[in-house]
Amino acid sequence: MRLLANGNYHSLLFCCLLSLAACKSNDDKKIAPPSAGGGPKGPAQPTRVEAFLVKTSSISEKLEVPGTLMPYEATELRPEVSGRITQLNIREGQAVGKGALLVKLYDADLQAQLKKLEVQLAIYEKTAQRQAELLKIDGISKQEYDLSVLQVSNIKADMELIRTSINKTEIRAPFSGRLGLRNISMGAYVTPATLITNIRQENELKLEFTVPEKYSSKIGAGKIVRFTVEGMEKDIPAKVIATEEAVMEESRSLRIRAVVQGKAPQLIPGAFAKVKLDFGQDNNALMIPTQAVIPQARFKKVIIYRGGTAIFETVTTGVRDSSNVQITSGLAAGDTIVITGLLSIKPEGKLQITKLN
Repeated sequence: MRLLANGNYHSLLFCCLLSLAACKSNDDKKIAPPSAGGGPKGPAQPTRVEAFLVKTSSISEKLEVPGTLMPYEATELRPEVSGRITQLNIREGQAVGKGALLVKLYDADLQAQLKKLEVQLAIYEKTAQRQAELLKIDGISKQEYDLSVLQVSNIKADMELIRTSINKTEIRAPFSGRLGLRNISMGAYVTPATLITNIRQENELKLEFTVPEKYSSKIGAGKIVRFTVEGMEKDIPAKVIATEEAVMEESRSLRIRAVVQGKAPQLIPGAFAKVKLDFGQDNNALMIPTQAVIPQARFKKVIIYRGGTAIFETVTTGVRDSSNVQITSGLAAGDTIVITGLLSIKPEGKLQITKLN
């Protein structure tokens, strides 16, 4: 009876062990790792983005740039020669006419030389007249008469030199204008390096300003621009008279000068002006959201959605507003551009549009 019990017990234990081994084998098969070669990978998922459909629109190309009012003419007054001031006709801030005598330098020595030459000229002219009569009767040779005429000519030339030197002792107004502050006093000794005063022609004013290089072809002589200054509400017209020959390399801008059409007490040389430029209406402008443009070191790019693929295109921008920028080259109406997720997109990458604006 005990042997049978022991036999049954061993048989039952053996069956349990076989069952556990079978279960473990099945579990191992379930959790076995994939082979070293790996199974086939699924296709890469496209980047989900929002896009914008490029279309034409109408914009008014307006630009506001800083400018400066300048006198129509302005110059520094300095003497041509050194000397002591004997006459001073400068009243600071005074309006003077063209040719008005402002400063006279000492010229008594030059006047004395001129009088001496005048006396010599009279003597040589009489001598030449007498020799001309003698020449008619062959009383002298032709050579002697020619020498007398030459002496007269030399004296006249010396007199002109003295008169020129006397004129250099006078400083006159080169044009009608208003005098500035004087830097000398009566009796002062001055040299060509001495600044006496300034003179400005203020009955007309010039306006100087610059525009970006891309607008250089849209502005030229004859164009009317408008500007305002501090304390004035109305716009004042100015007519462009000239532009610089070349664009300034350091700022890539073009310098322009215009003549102010009109006069007002607030318009004074040196005043700051806000210049308003209107380049007209463009009915075929391509405006896109500003965030669609990717700035780079030398270029600007946008991402075009084409056949589910990202195409990077170089563009040129124009005018801007608060949220959009004009594209002048690189895009065409009907193109679809990406406006979100730009930094995560690679060239030729796959795209999926979730929203088209």
